[in-house]
Amino acid sequence: MTLGLIDLPWWGYIVVILGLTHITIASITIFLHRHQAHRSLELHPLPSHFFRFWLWMTTGMVTKEWTAIHRKHHAKCETADDPHSPQILGIRKVLREGSELYRKEAKNIETLERYGHGTPDDWLERNLYARHSAKGIALMLIINLLLFGPIGLTIWAIQMAWAPIMAAGVINGVGHFLGYRNFEAEDASRNIVPWGILIGGEELHNNHHAYATSARLSNKWYEFDIGWMYIRILESIGLAQVKKIAPKLRFDAAKTKCDLDTLHAVISHRYEVLTTYAQSLKHTLAKEIDHLKESTSHLGVDRSTLKRWVLADSKTLQEDERAKLNLVLSKTRTLDKVYKMREELTTVWQRSTMSKDELVKELEDWCHRAEESGIEVLQNFSRRLRCYA
Repeated sequence: MTLGLIDLPWWGYIVVILGLTHITIASITIFLHRHQAHRSLELHPLPSHFFRFWLWMTTGMVTKEWTAIHRKHHAKCETADDPHSPQILGIRKVLREGSELYRKEAKNIETLERYGHGTPDDWLERNLYARHSAKGIALMLIINLLLFGPIGLTIWAIQMAWAPIMAAGVINGVGHFLGYRNFEAEDASRNIVPWGILIGGEELHNNHHAYATSARLSNKWYEFDIGWMYIRILESIGLAQVKKIAPKLRFDAAKTKCDLDTLHAVISHRYEVLTTYAQSLKHTLAKEIDHLKESTSHLGVDRSTLKRWVLADSKTLQEDERAKLNLVLSKTRTLDKVYKMREELTTVWQRSTMSKDELVKELEDWCHRAEESGIEVLQNFSRRLRCYA
């Protein structure tokens, strides 16, 4: 018999746990992530204050700290300065110690000052949420015990573990280690599953890294982002306003030459461009790699490794990997051309010092050389690229 105000069957407590933890996840993805860190939507003060209050009670996270750490993660992704990269720190460490990594980075004053701008700085934030972050957690424990009796302690414990495990561990760990990729982003981000429900849509992590400022994390027709559904509901009743979503790629089949519209489309969809490039060259890569079996076996380079090297950004490869790759490429004109053309294409959106007209000329020159290469897949890819609008 319960000693609390509410008595439920065993399954009722499971529903309560799932409901309470889901509100926490929704608060993280809508308020902290999409609203605060990336400014992809505006929130009415009513839901904004609710999310802040709820996160104070269920996580003790300070808005400025979370926002700054996440922005730094994007700015320094998969480098030694990334606060929680499994590619650098190892998947086990991020899974097991995700919350510890968060707390460690939260003490870095430079991180907070550089990346924490624009976060709430009102009386509540200064005098309650930030100053007494642990008191909210204590209040949640008291409420749970009053409502559910002794089992409220178990509910509270699960609430306290949910965000560190699902957000700090799974998203920051698995989301950069295992899963599928829609876009060849410059980092190791992955979509864990195509249905973003359990973690509020954050399962679609590769989509997010491709279009970081998009309020919608789903991209393909078969993907579902429950966080986006909540945002649309809030928007329909006047409590939210979406500012940015990932742009849709359009084609103009009549175009035969690159222009300013082509340049803007290529830059906006650069990760999709690289993904399409990789997909269009699959057959050619497989054919060339088969021809190179004998010359690569003594180097200890298998088929999948060579394919990964050819399609990877050269900056992400180790020095010995680049040396082996260059040795392999020297033995095949087609593979060497495909690799170099990919590297040259990425410079179009990396050359920030060039004018727009110069970049358009650079892109047109790339297409011309691709079509003069004599490699059919490169020619077809170039013709398709010219149609970006």
